[in-house]
Order: sequence, then structure tokens, then C-alpha cells
Amino acid sequence: MPRMLEVSDEVRTEIGDDEADRLLAGAHAPDAYDCTSCRAPGDSLREPTSTVLFIGDETAVLAFAHARCVPSQVVPVDEEQLLGAVRSISQAQGGAGAPAAAPAHVYPGTHTVAGMPDGTWSAPAAHAPQPHVPQPQAPQAPAGPGTQPAVLGVTCGLVLCGDTPYAALVVEPTGPIARPGSGSAEDEFLSLLTDHGFQVVQSVDRAPARPLTGWSVLMAMGQLHAILQPSASGGSAAWWQAHQPLQVTEAWRAAVARRSEVIMYAVPAGTIGRQPREDLLRMALDRATGHGVLVAGMLPLAGT
Repeated sequence: MPRMLEVSDEVRTEIGDDEADRLLAGAHAPDAYDCTSCRAPGDSLREPTSTVLFIGDETAVLAFAHARCVPSQVVPVDEEQLLGAVRSISQAQGGAGAPAAAPAHVYPGTHTVAGMPDGTWSAPAAHAPQPHVPQPQAPQAPAGPGTQPAVLGVTCGLVLCGDTPYAALVVEPTGPIARPGSGSAEDEFLSLLTDHGFQVVQSVDRAPARPLTGWSVLMAMGQLHAILQPSASGGSAAWWQAHQPLQVTEAWRAAVARRSEVIMYAVPAGTIGRQPREDLLRMALDRATGHGVLVAGMLPLAGT
């Protein structure tokens, strides 16, 4: 039976017209699946469903998501992480109690379908692949004698702008951030971001008006993986990448699903620190605004 699948042109290009047509006709597409974005159950027979193709160097995994959560697209990922997900799929299919709702379909590099023995597909969230980063793009403090490069810390929380709750990320480095190649110890973290379109916040009650071109937040399997920036060679590259996928709250994920965008705030080192509650985080953001050291941008959701 035909499924209500959305297959983007870029996904079709990667898997080929024949395989795309077979998917639309019902081959290799599950009736029930776990949305690779929000992790809630989905039904490709009853609701629009996006095909999301995770691509490594030689392997690809086709996952399924609610079309309301993310559009159909291709997401580059690290080959080793993807192979780990494939091994997990094999173990899940070979063991007792494998889940009936199947989020993913596995392809080798030739894009010929590789089926599992029982014909079902699964990629547990604990093994979600991370994005591939050819060259780190995040600015770092210069590493001189006795110094260490600064690390970007990221805090997730809900922020009220007026009466609307927004999913937000607060980025704060552990030390000064200099311009690449400058050799200076001067902190230029905020000016680097304003060069890329981030705006100084006048009031946390007002959300940024427009999404930043080329910037986005990458989620996969309902977890936070990276903040992406425009790449000089075209497309996107990781500006910040989690060492391990970050768990987010159901409320945060629901806010992302409603708007498909995230507010990214950034402050200089030592401005906010770790806040145990969202009300305390908001107070710290308001203080940073009062001192003129808070910048923000609206980032659309990328991947899942």
C-alpha cells in the first residue's frame, strides 16, 4: 500500500529514482515507526512522513520522521558513528524483543538495499550518529605556553519571549576567544558572532526577528548534536559539536517541534556559568542584557 512519504530531491539523488519510487510504493518503508526527531510513534499510512538519509563515507541509513517535525533531507554523519548504529541495528534484529516500530533502513555505499533477516529496521536512540566535521570551525583562544584552547559550553533551556516559550541554547566559552590567526589574547567572541549576523540583545522578551542564513541546530534521534554554520565551500559545517549527543527535556523538544527553530544566545566567558533552574538562567540572561554582553540569533532546525 502506498505510504504518505515525502522524498526530497536530494534524498532521491542519493538513493536513486528506482529506490525512491519503491519507497513511495511501500517497499522498505514501515507502516509504524519512531520519529527520528521527537521519538513519538508515527504512521506512514495515515500521516505525512519525511525520509531523512544519514550518509557516511560508504554507508547510509534512511530514517523516518513526522513531516511536521523535519523535512526530508540528507544529513552527513561520521562513518564510524554510522557503522556503530548499523551494528546496533543488527544486534537489535537478532535479539529477542526487538522493537516493532522501526525508524531506519540501511544502505551500503552502492545504495543497494541491504536487508536484515527478519525484514525490520531499528536504530536505538542511544546510538544516534554524530555529524561529520572535516575541519573544526569554532573559534578558539590561542594556545600559548601554559594555556589551553577555550571550550564552548552549551546550556539548553526554555526562554519566555513575551508569552511564547522558545527552545534556547546559551553558549559560553571557558575562556577568551580570539580571532583565528590573530595571536591576541583579547576576547573577541561576541564581535566574531556579530560579524556573522548575531545581534546584541536589547530585551530577552523579544525573540530575534529572522533566522540567520546558513546557521542551524542539528538534532538526530531526538538528541542535540551540533550547531552548524555556513561553510566556505558551500553547505554547512559544525561550529560547535557535542562530544556525545545531548539529551534534552520533553518540553524543550516539543518547543523545537512546534516552531522548527531555536534561539542561540552567546555571552563572554564568566558571564552566566551553570544555572540549575530555568528561572535562574533567565535572571542571568537579563543581567547580561543589562551589561550589553548578550547576543542572539534565531537558528532553524536542521537534520532531525
